[in-house]
Formats: sequence, C-alpha cells, structure tokens
Amino acid sequence: MARARSDDAAASGGTAPPVCAGNVTGVSDKFPFLSAAWIDAARAIRDEYEGRVAPPPVSLRMNQVITDGPDGTIEAHLDTSHEDTRIELGHLESPDLTVTTDYATARSVFALADPAVAMQAFMAGKIRIEGDLAKLMALQASNLQPDPLAAEVTQRVKDITAD
Repeated sequence: MARARSDDAAASGGTAPPVCAGNVTGVSDKFPFLSAAWIDAARAIRDEYEGRVAPPPVSLRMNQVITDGPDGTIEAHLDTSHEDTRIELGHLESPDLTVTTDYATARSVFALADPAVAMQAFMAGKIRIEGDLAKLMALQASNLQPDPLAAEVTQRVKDITAD
C-alpha cells in the first residue's frame, strides 16, 4: 500500500489526514474504524509494505456511505486502481460503484475482512450497491487466495481496529 498522494485528497474534495508520526509496527493501540487515527495507522501499515505486496488483481474504485457511525454518516472510499489498496476518507470522482451500509457491517467487511458477514448482510439488505457489481464480485473472488503479504497486511489492519 502506498502513501496517499495529494491528488487523492483533491479528488475526494478534502485534504488527506497526516501520516502517523509514530511507528505502528507491533503496536497494540486500537482505533475506531475510519477514525482519523485508524486511517493514519492503516496508512502507516500500507507504507511499510509498499512495493512488497502484489498489486490488486482487480482495479476497483468504490465509494462508501457508512451510516450510523460514531459521529454520524461517514463518506469513505476503497481504491485498488493503483499498485495497492487504499481506504481513505472522502469520495472519489467517477467511482465504479457505491456501497451503502451501516457502520458495524462496514467495520466487519472492510476492516475485519469477514466474508461471511458480507454475504449475510447483502442477503439481508444491509448492503446496498449502485454501479458495477461485477467488479466487486471479481475483487472478492480474487481475495479467496490472497498473497501471503497481503494477508499479513489484512491481519495488521484487524489488529489496529477497536472492538
């Protein structure tokens, strides 16, 4: 995962939060999903693995509307169109799709990478998708056998995500 660039922040209509100054390797700190501190810690993990994780096999630009967050609705995005996977705050221009779900479901699906929750939530109508569903399904299928370093990154993100 690479450091968010200023053009990413401009595309989302805001500024990217600063990168964590501290070393998050092996830290036991946990942060609320999508809080500024969580984004900083996740970005620091992404930076640590830059150039070592295989690029995502599917290019996807997905906006997320997350309802019922600790401070209300959260706008975020997931972008695999670069050499890495980026989760950042704000929306992208011209996304492939937009996913709307509640905070608890988003945390389970995006931070804890729980595919069972994703399927159950989709079937229960807790996840609404507008746009290219085929791209999302292709990305999910590609994650069935992740690169070992990508799996390590996923575990590290789980480890920084508060209950």
